[in-house]
Amino acid sequence: MNGWGRLLFLSDDPALVRAQLEGRDLTRAQAGALRDEISTDEISPLPAMVHFDATLGRHAHTGFTADGERPIARDALKHACIGVLVAGRRYGKGSSREHSPVAERAAGVRLVVAESFERIYRQNADNLGLFTSTDLGLVERLQRGDTVTVDELLRGRDDLAAAILRAGGLLAYGRPVTAAAPPAPGPKTLFEKIVDRHRLAGATAPGEGGFVRADLRFIHEYYTGMAAWLLGERFGDALALHEPETIVAFEDHLSYVHQSPVHVSQGLVGGVAALSRAHRAFVRRFGLKDHGYAVPGLDAGDARNAGSEGISHALVAERYARPGTLVVGTDSHTPHSGALGCVAFGVGTTDMANAFVTGAVRFTMPEVLRVEFTGTRPEGVSAKDLALHLLALPEIRAGAGVGRVFEFAGPVVRALSTDERTTLTNMTAELGGFTGLVEPDAETVRFLAERRGEAVALEPWMKSDEGARYAAVMRIDCTALTPMVARPGDPGLGVPLGALDAPVKIDIAYGGSCTAGKREDFAQYHAVLAWAAARGQRVAPHVTLYLQFGTLDVRDWCAAQGHLAAFEAVGATLLQPACGACANCGPGASTDAGQVTVSAINRNFPGRSGPGQVWLASPATVAASAIAGELCSFDELKRRA
Repeated sequence: MNGWGRLLFLSDDPALVRAQLEGRDLTRAQAGALRDEISTDEISPLPAMVHFDATLGRHAHTGFTADGERPIARDALKHACIGVLVAGRRYGKGSSREHSPVAERAAGVRLVVAESFERIYRQNADNLGLFTSTDLGLVERLQRGDTVTVDELLRGRDDLAAAILRAGGLLAYGRPVTAAAPPAPGPKTLFEKIVDRHRLAGATAPGEGGFVRADLRFIHEYYTGMAAWLLGERFGDALALHEPETIVAFEDHLSYVHQSPVHVSQGLVGGVAALSRAHRAFVRRFGLKDHGYAVPGLDAGDARNAGSEGISHALVAERYARPGTLVVGTDSHTPHSGALGCVAFGVGTTDMANAFVTGAVRFTMPEVLRVEFTGTRPEGVSAKDLALHLLALPEIRAGAGVGRVFEFAGPVVRALSTDERTTLTNMTAELGGFTGLVEPDAETVRFLAERRGEAVALEPWMKSDEGARYAAVMRIDCTALTPMVARPGDPGLGVPLGALDAPVKIDIAYGGSCTAGKREDFAQYHAVLAWAAARGQRVAPHVTLYLQFGTLDVRDWCAAQGHLAAFEAVGATLLQPACGACANCGPGASTDAGQVTVSAINRNFPGRSGPGQVWLASPATVAASAIAGELCSFDELKRRA
């Protein structure tokens, strides 16, 4: 026995996965091709997300999909005594949910070996004391029964990661009391300048770990209960939070759970109510600022619920983030706010729990990738189309952006509104990046004045210096771009809409989420649907169109602009703010594997928004497709009139 437990190769062949769980041991060659890009949505699928403690172990990898099948049943890893998982590239992509490594660890997994890992997943695993390695050469040694030491597993890891794993996790490690090193001289990127102003320890060079101070920390109800559980185990009644006035809490994901087919059919509403109770108890105990349900006082699952105040990272951009600041949140789409010229990144629950008590956020210094959108953006091409085009580029598909900062620049970006810029920074998560940001400018000043009534003066340092060093510079000429879609299964499967070789009939059209629930997005929905309404057109008879506001501010703005009449005239179903269908938590998610959805959300991993097939598209394409009954751009819809 190797001391780490039995191996499970996460193979592309579901029969081989089942055979291993039934007791058969395979060699690496017998396992065949390993699954790449296993998402956290698969490691801890929706039914698991109502738990926040060791119960998660029963659900580990129950969403894992191979050749359209889900071969890993509840409790399967534990019953098969699996201690080591072996997989392909970009393991743990997608959501920042720490439920995934918690589930693996609770199921008995001690080590995950993969060709590469997504940043947040691996950091979450470190923080929990779950070992990870990219050395596939370990597999044969483990199967021979050779001794594999902790020292070997930590070889090549940065000093901080190694120290945290040796301590058994981040909360056991705590925070070193050290003075931050002075900033290195020379020209710097904006990202580096902001980090310099927030560094507490270490993290002075790419790949080096350390800690930074956050101006704002935020958490939402999927994670608050877990954070409280972790902190309670560590500190008990002595728990105290560092600067609680700089912590903001949100209930934004689950306010439509009473209309979520999967939650209702699988009896998960009670679990959601438990999440809400844990969240609200923590908020009350420490007097935290809380953005809750739109109708205060209602419980999760109450049929009177009408959404939330807003999606967390959308509200952070509208009300809190400022140029030059540093923001962390328990969501992979926290980079949304980077459009305002700040550093905003997602962390897991243990990272946030540690930040709650110390004020320090674990941080590994990344490289910066500059992406310049040049030329002229054609009419009808939105920021979502730019993001889908970028995601489909071979170098990005090969991992050029993984773990890096995306600095979005160029004349096309400068011409975008802040709402459109947030679409780019938001989807840094899908690009595999650490975060994304845009240098603040006159548009940023305009946005802050319009949305908050704040007069913000930009400081001279708030830009990248001439001669700053980048890991690479990508230049994308936008002149010939056309509306994009991404095929079901992954946001990186982008293709120009006009290049599809056959019509794609749809059943559901969904416009909403943090990525596509902003004012500018609703202006795009309105442009299409007002045009259709003026010609007596309605949503195609076999299609349901959902439009879900990202925040109450967006809803009120649409009402003031007179947009609601056009939405109602074409037969759209309007939904109040919530993450909703994007997280498979409300109306707009599919209920049958045969259904086809066109959606303006940011990711379409298997099962992400129901069992059906999800195509990603821009807000305008979603609205035009709803009228046409099939995937269709606004320009094509007008040509058909």
